[in-house]
Amino acid sequence: MEITTILIIVAIALVLWVIFSYNRLIVLRTRANEAWADIDVQLKRRYDLIPNLIETVKGYASHEKSVFENVTKARAQAMTAEESGDPKKVAEAENQLTSTLKSLFAVSEGYPELKASNNFMELQRELRDTEDKIQASRRFYNRNVRDLNIKVQMFPTKIIAGMFNFEKKDFFEVDDPKQRENVKVEF
Repeated sequence: MEITTILIIVAIALVLWVIFSYNRLIVLRTRANEAWADIDVQLKRRYDLIPNLIETVKGYASHEKSVFENVTKARAQAMTAEESGDPKKVAEAENQLTSTLKSLFAVSEGYPELKASNNFMELQRELRDTEDKIQASRRFYNRNVRDLNIKVQMFPTKIIAGMFNFEKKDFFEVDDPKQRENVKVEF
């Protein structure tokens, strides 16, 4: 074989490798973006449930004004953080919201008639279901971010990632161990 033929074969193999690597990075980035969209949908569902929950609890525990205000404020902050699309900001805001929801459920424990309310029980079930879906969405997102980050950092794919401006994404994680506890919605 001539040297020219060998160089052409090597050049073709290199071009094919670049195309394959680029396409793989596109797939991984798209999967991570899709997973973030799944989290977004579940968080919006959660935000929609919270006002109904607050109104239901208010009917029974109207003197707990500060708890309602804290939950409402935390919900607003979480919605604002979520609009930023920054997983770290969203995680922090969501952790704060989870904490305030815990205080809301703690208040509701002191009202047996509230715990017996069908509306409250249904909202609890919906929130529990949503929390489970958020957890699953977070795991799915983090798995996809992990795969993307590995490819972006591994040699030789790192070269292609650098050439086409692929960057690592942040994980959706909890920093405070106390915030790792689930919202208690059962009484």
